[in-house]
Amino acid sequence: MSSRSYTMRDKFLEERLFLNRIVSAFIAITVLTSGLIVRLIYLQIVGHIHYATLAKENSIKITPLVPTRGMIYDRHGRVLAENTQTFKLEITTDKMGDDPEALNDTLLRLQKLLNIPDEKIAQFHKLKIRQKRFAPTTLLTNMTNEDMVKFAVVRPYFPGVDIKTHLVRNYPFKDLTAHVVGYVGRINEKDLKSLPVTEYSGSTYIGKLGIESSYETTLHGKTGYAEMETNVQARELKTLNEVNPIAGANLYLTLDIDLQKTAYDALDKFNGAVVAIDIKTGGVLVFVSRPGFDPNPFVSGIGSDEYKALTSLDDQPLYNRALRGLYPPGSTVKPFIALAGLEYNAIGKQQRLHCPGFYQLPNDKHRFRDWKKSGHGSVGMNEAITQSCDVYFYRLANLLGIERMHNFMQKMGFGEKTGIDLMGEKAGVFPSKEWKLKEKKQRWYPGETLITGIGQGFNLVTPLQLARATATLANKGHVVTPFLVDKIVSASATTKGPEIHKDVINLKPDNINNIISAMVNVVHSARGTAKGISHGINYHIAGKTGTAQVFNIKQGAKYNERSIGFKLHDHALFISFAPADNPQIAVAVIAEHGGHGGSVAAPIAAKVIKQYLGDNGENRNTP
Repeated sequence: MSSRSYTMRDKFLEERLFLNRIVSAFIAITVLTSGLIVRLIYLQIVGHIHYATLAKENSIKITPLVPTRGMIYDRHGRVLAENTQTFKLEITTDKMGDDPEALNDTLLRLQKLLNIPDEKIAQFHKLKIRQKRFAPTTLLTNMTNEDMVKFAVVRPYFPGVDIKTHLVRNYPFKDLTAHVVGYVGRINEKDLKSLPVTEYSGSTYIGKLGIESSYETTLHGKTGYAEMETNVQARELKTLNEVNPIAGANLYLTLDIDLQKTAYDALDKFNGAVVAIDIKTGGVLVFVSRPGFDPNPFVSGIGSDEYKALTSLDDQPLYNRALRGLYPPGSTVKPFIALAGLEYNAIGKQQRLHCPGFYQLPNDKHRFRDWKKSGHGSVGMNEAITQSCDVYFYRLANLLGIERMHNFMQKMGFGEKTGIDLMGEKAGVFPSKEWKLKEKKQRWYPGETLITGIGQGFNLVTPLQLARATATLANKGHVVTPFLVDKIVSASATTKGPEIHKDVINLKPDNINNIISAMVNVVHSARGTAKGISHGINYHIAGKTGTAQVFNIKQGAKYNERSIGFKLHDHALFISFAPADNPQIAVAVIAEHGGHGGSVAAPIAAKVIKQYLGDNGENRNTP
């Protein structure tokens, strides 16, 4: 008898288990479907704007539209900085085919054909890194006619290489205005850190020096943009929207380019500076620093050899002498020291002092010498200024003391920046006990007070400071701030240049008149140190000569100009204003190693004054 096994099935349990699985699956499907629906709702409704924007950015490129840079003119509307059309050589690597060596081969052939220096090739590679393959990269700017003819002949053998027109900054007066107008140059990595990205997107140049730098924002203008539809490779297909750029404003300077040339040429063989100021307004008429340099090569990038040649010259053509040159003022400070003596009642205008040719402090063997070995005899203030008597001013400086001299001269602008609308101005030095202790870590000596009174020692001024101080004296204490930009002209408005703050130094009219009378005698009296420059004019020039030592002469030694090298000759200085009874122009001149202020610097100032005022003192140069 065989046995069989039977499995008992619980039908109810199986049905329940099956039903549970169906419910679980339904719940899971419901949850997943709900999540999908919620996500779709979010993408279509809540996140629509965000994702639509991302999608749009994938197909639309914002291209900056660079504004045209503003022009710079002189007071009569003559162009000092302009935008000229020139030609550049561009390479688009996408048009060269698939050969990976095509670019290098092209560059080698172009370098040989157009004699391109290695540094230009290196610069091209740096620029190319920032560009897409299909975007052009500039190899050469300012192509000469000769280079364009050479390339045009072989153009078919250079795929991807084209000549394009573009605007480039040009300075027609070159070295004549380099230190005042300045120049633009390529934007570098340092510039990028401080520039607003939006405004300078697409820009290549920025002001590097002078007015171009000080008024960069005004001259640059406002960048526009174009919305371009692009494909997946980012190639531009068509323009969807465009906002035009706003051109930079034009600047009209107070500078007179004819006077500028007269002053520059008058310096002739001497390095130095000439600054002339409109006494009534503070507008700078002349701002010369000689030697100058041609700023045009700096625009597109000056070659390293050319730049090294400029920086290695002994004459330092890149140094702005008018703004930053520091010189001992010499005897040009004497009218101001005399005025301080009168204002502080340290001396009377009629008081006479004896000059035997030297001066000694009590209980001191050292002799402080006068330029006139035999001395001037008994001299009053007028004669002391007219003949530039050193001994008189040694004694007056001793009567005043260094602190009173410092305080007064500081009010007249010595040792202070003028506030001109140019960057990089130096303040100069008019010393004090406190200054020496801070800067030299030494106490002040009585002998230093004496030589400070004749513009030597620690005294240092810029030509611009001297011109401003002279204008303040001519203005009888009304201080003017020198400025260069007279008006700013844009498409929408014309505005004045910088806001000028005017201070007033309270000076006694009688004291100022005495000083001015003495300065007139410097030029117009028989014993004046600048006699003769007034020939042919019918008005009075007030002036003061100066001779500043560039090295110390030992006690008892004699200065012999003929026996020393040119670089050891004294500097020649002259300050002046005219007409003396109705001042309109103040001029300061420094001729390096010129020797004598009366014979070298004074005639330079006279040329500027005569051209500006004419023979009768009537200003014919008002724009």
